[in-house]
Amino acid sequence: MSLENKKILIIEDDAFFADLVTKKLGKVGAVMSHAGSGEEGLKMAEEGKPQLILCDVLLPGIDGFETVKRLKASESTKMIPIVILSNFGSDDQIKQGQKLGVTTYLIKATVTPEDIIKEAESILK
Repeated sequence: MSLENKKILIIEDDAFFADLVTKKLGKVGAVMSHAGSGEEGLKMAEEGKPQLILCDVLLPGIDGFETVKRLKASESTKMIPIVILSNFGSDDQIKQGQKLGVTTYLIKATVTPEDIIKEAESILK
């Protein structure tokens, strides 16, 4: 299973991290797009209809949790699986993500790009 032609949106304000993930997933065939803020991510999700969204929590403007809440409230994006990719992983934050309906909550410090690829493949199979 590869991510060939799977549309994935990453909502991440850290350009270096977003670039790293975008390149790694692009190498296995994913069609990547990147939003640098929650607002931009909402717009891109509505317009681009990705099959998976990777979303940071700490974002400029509206944070990742609010972004997820709005994505899950919208008819056109509510069925898109969302993976939170964050440096923050307290039990409360993970529970908040689960309550909002995220598929998985990954801690950036403990995952490699390969782990992200495996997770994306498992969600999109």
